Amino acid sequence: MQRPSIQFKENKLWRKLNAYARQAGIKVVYAALLLYYAYRRKDTPHWARRVVVGVLGYFLSPIDALPDLTPILGYTDDLGVLAFGLVTIAAYVDAGVKQQAREKLQAWFGAYNEEELKEIDDKV
Repeated sequence: MQRPSIQFKENKLWRKLNAYARQAGIKVVYAALLLYYAYRRKDTPHWARRVVVGVLGYFLSPIDALPDLTPILGYTDDLGVLAFGLVTIAAYVDAGVKQQAREKLQAWFGAYNEEELKEIDDKV
């Protein structure tokens, strides 16, 4: 099976997450990481990868329903779209995907409150 072309461009995803992780907040970053690592799994089907590409493409898009620079509300629409994507591909977000995402969170945020991730984990 051929992989879909990566419209969200991995290096652009990493640059945005590195630059805006704290501003976006741990929930947005965690949701994006779960989608990314689920995409990277070999057994994630083509249709689910297309969902991830679309959702992460929206996340990276400069055209946004609520501009990301808007204080407090800027990443609200992104979180909603990321959550939709996660619910859609939830069957492919396994313990390994969650572990990879949490390791990356640890690197970016240091110690964090696990309770903050519960809302996202409950969706998958």
